[in-house]
Amino acid sequence: MRATWRACAALALSAGLAFGAAPANANVIKHVFVIVMENEDSSSIYGDAKAPYINSLLETSAHTLKFADELPGPIPSEPHYVYMEAGTNAFSDHTFTTDEDPSAANSTSSPKHLVTQMKAKGVTWRSYVENRTVATGACPIVSAGLYAAKHVPFVFFHDVAGSPPSSTAAPCVNHTSPFTDLARDIAAKSVPGYAFITPNLCDDMHGATGCVGNEITLGDTWLKQNLPALIAYAKANAGVIFITWDEAESTPYMAFIAVGPGVKPGYASSVAYDHGSMLKSVEGIFGLPYLATVTHKNDLADLFKAGAYP
Repeated sequence: MRATWRACAALALSAGLAFGAAPANANVIKHVFVIVMENEDSSSIYGDAKAPYINSLLETSAHTLKFADELPGPIPSEPHYVYMEAGTNAFSDHTFTTDEDPSAANSTSSPKHLVTQMKAKGVTWRSYVENRTVATGACPIVSAGLYAAKHVPFVFFHDVAGSPPSSTAAPCVNHTSPFTDLARDIAAKSVPGYAFITPNLCDDMHGATGCVGNEITLGDTWLKQNLPALIAYAKANAGVIFITWDEAESTPYMAFIAVGPGVKPGYASSVAYDHGSMLKSVEGIFGLPYLATVTHKNDLADLFKAGAYP
């Protein structure tokens, strides 16, 4: 028995490990949080007095200068969110061009999207949705109040939300939660590998009817209230937070910010990016194959310190 233990120890040491020590890849990202804000150009965020918290983050985070709207023109939110999940809004059975709720006519059977890749690889994931209009235990396919289904891309794919999309579809029910559950999961250390966070229509800078105050400031305040806990978790658990906007309003570029222990602090990247770059990077972080729709995209490696990105 002792000889066997010594042999195992020798093998571990030869591989650069020691019993009780962190593995050699301790700095490799283990958790990705994506927070999606709405409808602002980068010039409305960077350096703008209406977003003091976001601009304070730039001192310790990395951000982009050329994060382009991949679907410019009169194309609304929903196709952009679907693009974040699949690297395209056009599939053989449907092209997303509207903001309609998921339905038999407004959904796709394509399995070529991120969370299906994650399922095959065993990567855990969850969508945290603020002000969703259904109780825990249902798939949020119907918009109401400050919740918009168009901002939750997974509900448009049959292998998640059913064919046709249904509030009882088990894969969706099992992977979508109220935003308030995120604090519980952080406290319980049960945060999934991939978390997609959707603020409500006031808190995401959308500026819906009933929101009180400047839309940018409302979103900035929401981030100030909710981001510190995520940042602390990311620092303690090898995580990264991607803050993105869904579409540009009048210029080609949107803001994009990466927060976490592995990013270059105070860094501004001039590399050309879009939401396909974010998707490709999440695939790279979790060791997933690249979807054909994003293989040609730049990944986000430029935002990270040496050795902190796979």
